[in-house]
Amino acid sequence: MIVRDARPDDTPAIAAIYAHHVLHGTATFDTEPPSVDSWRAKILDIRARGWPMLVSERDGAVTGYAYATQFRDRPAYATTCENSIYVAPDALGGGIGTALLGALLERAGRAGFEQIIAVIGGGEPASIALHARLGFVHAGRMREVGRKFGRLLDTVYMQRAVGGGAAA
Repeated sequence: MIVRDARPDDTPAIAAIYAHHVLHGTATFDTEPPSVDSWRAKILDIRARGWPMLVSERDGAVTGYAYATQFRDRPAYATTCENSIYVAPDALGGGIGTALLGALLERAGRAGFEQIIAVIGGGEPASIALHARLGFVHAGRMREVGRKFGRLLDTVYMQRAVGGGAAA
């Protein structure tokens, strides 16, 4: 497996991975998968801003992706990012998430971010465990803020310093 920068030709695979999680999981609060064209625009925008957008690849196939974007669009948040990470359903449990998130942390620091926030929809235990393994600490929980598949869902916030940021 390799982790590399995402390219525009990765867009269909990224869109398919995310669509699966939108339609079958609670890690995202999206209820309709975004189009391939919207994903292509997002990848180009992230890259144009100098932020990291990574994919994992095994035997020529994209198995997951991760990216970091500014946490909020207000200027005071310029050094704080939010991460997003998704793994293909047939590749879960193989260390892809750990590899992607580890590379993303390093690249987020190089991009000038000092803090990284994980916003974990549904309080997904696997995502919480992944982030904790890589040094994130619990920063808060918003209770019953999303509704998906007929369930009220929490959002868990976790935080970690990157680059030259002070410890969370």
